[in-house]
Amino acid sequence: MNRIQKFFTKIKGLLVHRFFQVLLFLILGLFAYGLMFSNVKPEKIQVELFKPAEQTIRSTKTVEDTYKTEQEKEEISKQVADVYTLKKEYAKNKVDLISSIFDSAIEVNKETDPERDKKEEGKEGKKEPIKTDAQKVSILKEKLTDEVNRNIEDSVFLALVQADEDELEIAKDSTITAVNNVMSSRIAASDVENAKKKVVEELGYMSINSDMKKASNSLARTAIIQNVFFDKDKTEEQRRKAIESVEPIRILQGQIIVEENQLVDRDVYRQLELAGFLSTESTIYPYIGLLLFILLTFGAFYYFFYFSISKRDNKYNQLLIFSLVFILSMATMKTVSVLADLKNSNLEYIFPGAMAAMLIKILLNDKLAVAMIILLGSYGTIIFNGDTPGNLDFSMGLYIIFGGLAAIIILSRPNFKSKVLIAGLLMSLINMAFVFSLIFIMDGHYTKMEYLYYGAAAIGSGVGSAVLTMGLLPFFEAGFGILSSMKLIELSNPNHPLLRKILIEAPGTYHHSVMVANLAESACEAIGSNGLLARVGSYYHDIGKTKRPHFFIENQMNEENPHNRLQPETSRDIIIAHAVDGGEMLRSHKFPKEIVDIAEQHHGTTLLKFFYHKAKKQDDTTVEACYRYPGPRAKMKEVAVIGIADSVEAAVRSMQHPTPEKIEELVSFIIQDRIQDGQFDECDITMRELSIVKHSLCESLNGIFHSRIEYPEPDKLGQKVKE
Repeated sequence: MNRIQKFFTKIKGLLVHRFFQVLLFLILGLFAYGLMFSNVKPEKIQVELFKPAEQTIRSTKTVEDTYKTEQEKEEISKQVADVYTLKKEYAKNKVDLISSIFDSAIEVNKETDPERDKKEEGKEGKKEPIKTDAQKVSILKEKLTDEVNRNIEDSVFLALVQADEDELEIAKDSTITAVNNVMSSRIAASDVENAKKKVVEELGYMSINSDMKKASNSLARTAIIQNVFFDKDKTEEQRRKAIESVEPIRILQGQIIVEENQLVDRDVYRQLELAGFLSTESTIYPYIGLLLFILLTFGAFYYFFYFSISKRDNKYNQLLIFSLVFILSMATMKTVSVLADLKNSNLEYIFPGAMAAMLIKILLNDKLAVAMIILLGSYGTIIFNGDTPGNLDFSMGLYIIFGGLAAIIILSRPNFKSKVLIAGLLMSLINMAFVFSLIFIMDGHYTKMEYLYYGAAAIGSGVGSAVLTMGLLPFFEAGFGILSSMKLIELSNPNHPLLRKILIEAPGTYHHSVMVANLAESACEAIGSNGLLARVGSYYHDIGKTKRPHFFIENQMNEENPHNRLQPETSRDIIIAHAVDGGEMLRSHKFPKEIVDIAEQHHGTTLLKFFYHKAKKQDDTTVEACYRYPGPRAKMKEVAVIGIADSVEAAVRSMQHPTPEKIEELVSFIIQDRIQDGQFDECDITMRELSIVKHSLCESLNGIFHSRIEYPEPDKLGQKVKE
């Protein structure tokens, strides 16, 4: 174990205590707080009225510009036209008045008709007839109101009493029609005179005497009055609605109030004051907000680590790896942010945010990878805010989260863990598409060079994430003794020196190991264990046989079995030694602990039955324990499955005519024998999982040792061809 591993082992030993767990989260929180402190620190803005601004100033919050809002309301109110109401009843009233005047004139004429007086003379006695027009006018006026009499000239009354009934009826109908037509339209105070001229024009076509026509014109002109009046209530209502429809004018968060070298006029100065840039009072709210944000996020992660991860060793290992990747990613993020501010460019898009997701995905698991990328995306909105306090760059946060999730999904595909660089290239394309989608959504106007710059930054982010991941993985694997998928795939390379050693020196063992690998991988994947670990471990589980290859039956090609000439105890020592020798060889080649454990534990403490019974025949006092493997027993599910697959493959291969029934019976016997022998007592494999392993092994073996067509003898085949 190297120094780095020893150091991290000591740290993990401290993390057993709750105090050091809390202390680690406090250190991480303080680290994050220190990095983001400058991004929430209120900046002192130096501006003077009627002088150019020294820098571009953006609003840190959304505030209402009450002055401009009131100006807008006043402007809208002025644009609302006065409301005038049409009094429709005025037309009816005037028509009724004209009708009443003509009716009264007709009545007077009937009452003063001489012919009517002669007819009445015989009934009531002699009456003195009314003959003067003045008397008729007087009678007519008595029938009308004083107001009407004042407004109508005497010449009109005279013309009315002088006209006969037919003329009065014609004049009445024409006058009423003309007045009704004109009064039905809108007549403002300024339009009254024109309306009177219009009504006279309509009456010009009457076929009556001139006096009567003049009287009708006069009555009609008297009837035409203003019928449209200013409605104060409705006007105020319309203005109120217009004012209410005005949206408050706001200075939006992130909005540029003044650009660099722009003159600070009174309006700009007022906006700066509204946004709080001219206030001399210091505030602690940004610091409190940042502290609460960090407490919430790290509180949630502490809860997750404390309650969601059951295995203690795994918990502390994951906690340390998560912490180191977080520190590394945050430091990188802050560095990119500072460089972007110094160069005044959008350099932040080159940040390799997916690196953290890829490292956690490969080293730990998907859930922690997603949690890491969400945490970094959240903090990225603050760190990449351009040092503008209160301004959160949500687009950058989305960019980090989206890129990280894409990396996790890409690495979830088969064999992509061994192709991190290809995954990085794919991620570059996804990053570029996402960046352009943000640009297009915001409808920004950019030059071709700017588009190329953004595309190059997105590609750099994806490729950089992949390169950094490949570069950092060996350090994490070495420091924490982690057996990653990439390391396993590297060990599975047929050109590995030890695999070539097995192939050359013990070809039978090599073939046996490959068969065991196929069986164990399928069975482990069926129960949810690490199939890749089972396959690679199976390749090396019998590496110890290369020391004495010819003492193992699979390597004896047409040779006499040397064990026929050896004593049982000698044969026992040779066979048992292959597990111990295998472990030592793998350790000397710096193999991961899991592979070494598979080589040492795949036989557990099982009994060498053949040599034990052979020795028992020679000496009844032979002790069974002397013919057992030294162990230890299987500690992992993968080791237990490999041990079963190892025994099953060798047993089935020795069968003369394997059938599905015989294979199933044999597999059941081997599993039950190991259960009764206590070989799984130190492993957390369940009976249900053993049943699944049995089913998987039987399916794989039936596929390997399936029945074949029995071809006829060569002579018989030739005879059939001739026929």
